[in-house]
Amino acid sequence: MRLALGQIDVYWEDKERNKEKCEQFISKAKEEKADIVIFPEMTLTGFSQNVEKIGEVDLDTVQWFRNQSIKHSIYTCFGYVEKDNLKGKNKLAVISPEGKEVCSYTKIHPFSYGGEDKFYHKGEDISLFNIMENYIAPLICYDLRFPELFQAVSKKAELVIIIANWPKSRREAWMTLLKARAIENQCYIAGVNRVGYGDGLEYSGDSMIISPKGEILASSNEKEELIICDIDMSQVEKVRRRFPFKRDRREELYKEMFDKYKL
Repeated sequence: MRLALGQIDVYWEDKERNKEKCEQFISKAKEEKADIVIFPEMTLTGFSQNVEKIGEVDLDTVQWFRNQSIKHSIYTCFGYVEKDNLKGKNKLAVISPEGKEVCSYTKIHPFSYGGEDKFYHKGEDISLFNIMENYIAPLICYDLRFPELFQAVSKKAELVIIIANWPKSRREAWMTLLKARAIENQCYIAGVNRVGYGDGLEYSGDSMIISPKGEILASSNEKEELIICDIDMSQVEKVRRRFPFKRDRREELYKEMFDKYKL
């Protein structure tokens, strides 16, 4: 499978200008024969808590990417904000080349440290999809800090996608956690972050694809770039068979410990 990571410099809360940029990246990904092109969190706006301005009821962003997927015959993965009563939902969607929405995920962990939970609902479930019978799980930004979530999705997923607006000030955590999640779960990890500035924050990109053994297969730093990388999904089963440490997990005991040692 060929992945394309669209590490873009997002124009702050400017959907139309970002559409122009994204179409260029989608077109380039198709030229590179990628199966899927993946964009950062809140793709057309940057990370904003102005739900009234950027939130959607009619889901125009989904329809726009649907048109792009059909036009360029490629899977697209992107983030947007859906309005839901007084709050929003921080969403990720995947559209097939036929225009079908094959995945819809709501961020499970809003970033409470930055007040995101005051403006966005918490998601309540994971969502998997498949391309050519390869199972993929999408997550969003702050979800990366919660290893239990990765253990759950990796029971079936061979690739986990994380789309993000992860600030440069915490870039070491981003890079370290991406590698750790690949090693812990023996699966491919694709982390897609933005670059540039937005609402007073600087973003360093550092998008990367990591193997089930924790090897960085492709990466970028602080420049706007389309990252192309081929991955062999059969390696996941091979790595897990050669070093089957996940079978030693004691999940029932962990549950007891969680209940016993509540903070």
